[in-house]
Amino acid sequence: MMGGEDGRIAAVQMISGAEVAANLAVATELVAQAAGAGAALVALPEYFALLSADEHAKVAARELDGSGPMQDWLAETAARHGVWLVGGTIPLVADDAARVRNSVLVFDGSGRRVARYDKMHLFGFDNGAERFDESRTIEAGSRVACVDTPFGRLGLSVCYDLRFPELYRAMHGVDLILVPSAFTATTGRAHWETLLRARAIENQCYVAAPAQGGMHAGGRRTWGHTMIIDPWGEVLACRDAGPGIVLAEIEHSRLASVRTQLPALAHRRLDPAT
Repeated sequence: MMGGEDGRIAAVQMISGAEVAANLAVATELVAQAAGAGAALVALPEYFALLSADEHAKVAARELDGSGPMQDWLAETAARHGVWLVGGTIPLVADDAARVRNSVLVFDGSGRRVARYDKMHLFGFDNGAERFDESRTIEAGSRVACVDTPFGRLGLSVCYDLRFPELYRAMHGVDLILVPSAFTATTGRAHWETLLRARAIENQCYVAAPAQGGMHAGGRRTWGHTMIIDPWGEVLACRDAGPGIVLAEIEHSRLASVRTQLPALAHRRLDPAT
């Protein structure tokens, strides 16, 4: 990308359940499929390893930072296929023993972990029929996370973060934003594509949003519509529902063209840090 290489990326869509081993088996097949299709970077959805109707299941399954079967799987899978693998998200130990950090981990093609981001904004929703309060079991992160890759600068975020544009403005010089998600069908139908395209347009970068997409055990329905979007806001690839992958080419000439023709980033007058 800007100063990096062109490359193919894959965003993975899943319908994860309450059994970690079963979810990892599905993810193994999908990552292999993506690597076989030439993807150099593969991104998994939020809760790819565990999505249970019991919100406390993630607390029971939490891992120490740097140790555990979910982290081992990510490292081994990245190294096996020689791809950059973004595991968004797994539950890691938090300061509060009753909660977890909902963490994105990035591994390079050798299986070395190179970045971590803890979900900062915690979803709360109550329309009378559906109610969610992530703060009951998740401890919020507090740090913006970006990582330089062979394909450009990667910015990390998760699901509900998408509604807070100031987070993305703090990702200075980012070329590709990742948004692993488990959007509800209700909020996804209303806002998902609009928000994703807005983040791509206003930051003049690619956005890849791997998502949960379907009916889960316990009756939860996630919106899916895993997407990859270019810096002009065009949807390059989308999968509406069901497990699978979407692929797109990331071209640094496209980034340069958009930013040169419409230098909005250079025209900014407010510093997001102030």
